[in-house]
Amino acid sequence: MKKKTILGLIEHVRINNHQVLAKIDTGAKYNSISSSLARKLNLGPVIKKIRIKTSNGYSKREVVRARLSIKGRNIKALFNIAERGHMSYSVLIGVRTLRKGFLIDSSK
Repeated sequence: MKKKTILGLIEHVRINNHQVLAKIDTGAKYNSISSSLARKLNLGPVIKKIRIKTSNGYSKREVVRARLSIKGRNIKALFNIAERGHMSYSVLIGVRTLRKGFLIDSSK
């Protein structure tokens, strides 16, 4: 059995070699990145659009692919692009990525 990597609720991650703080969110299915950070990192092309359930209903979001590094583990990840300017963290890591061998310790 492969060893699991333990994460806290907030982690330093690298997206295409750019370090940012990310919120680890077991209540979110998908990874999300702010539109301003996606532009800064020149992420693209858009590979598809998905329908996301939000606290305000549903929204359609564009999805891009990026290289994600968490605690030394490198993952090819998908991120939906959202307006996250009003939120504390410009990146959110969801369950679809966390299933790839991560455990969450909320005390960290």
